[in-house]
Amino acid sequence: MRRHEVAFFAIVAAASLAFLSPPAVAHTGEGINSGFASGFWHPILGWDHVVAMVAVGLWGAFLGLPALWILPVVFPLVMAFGGALGVIGVPLPAVETGIALSGVVLGLLIAFAVRAPLWVAAVIVGVFAVFHGHAHGTELPEAFNAYGYAVGFVVGTGLLHLAGIALGFLTKSSVGAAAVRGVGGLIALVGAAFLFGFA
Repeated sequence: MRRHEVAFFAIVAAASLAFLSPPAVAHTGEGINSGFASGFWHPILGWDHVVAMVAVGLWGAFLGLPALWILPVVFPLVMAFGGALGVIGVPLPAVETGIALSGVVLGLLIAFAVRAPLWVAAVIVGVFAVFHGHAHGTELPEAFNAYGYAVGFVVGTGLLHLAGIALGFLTKSSVGAAAVRGVGGLIALVGAAFLFGFA
């Protein structure tokens, strides 16, 4: 196997193991004994977050260099800013709507193979990152350290971006590219389910 194929299967295996953890710890902090662990599992066990964060990596891989690494860097950096706003109590309207729309919009961008300029892609990703970060910040369990929680959710987010990037390697073939666009459509549908209250 080539190196990128090994990396792809390793990331998929790691992501699969992550989803074997009990869902009761998703947003409550139950069974979690540190801020880092709570922050780490928060994005991974919330499907509204998962689809958007995988989509960021997937769209970056679709757009190619330098978007491949810039988008997955922009998202957690801006998300950390949004998280800080949530922790200190700065209100942000329609947070859940923004999170759901991130899945819809990013999924459609992938499904329709939209090749936006890099700065436009970064702005789109950054705007949605604020909503995701704010949600993480406001849901910080009071018993946990905010810094550990922030590091945890940035790391968890990064792993989801890597999973999206790994899937993006499928675009090297025409069949794989069609499959990636199909995944984009599924991401948009999941986002729509959250947007309209079906999930």
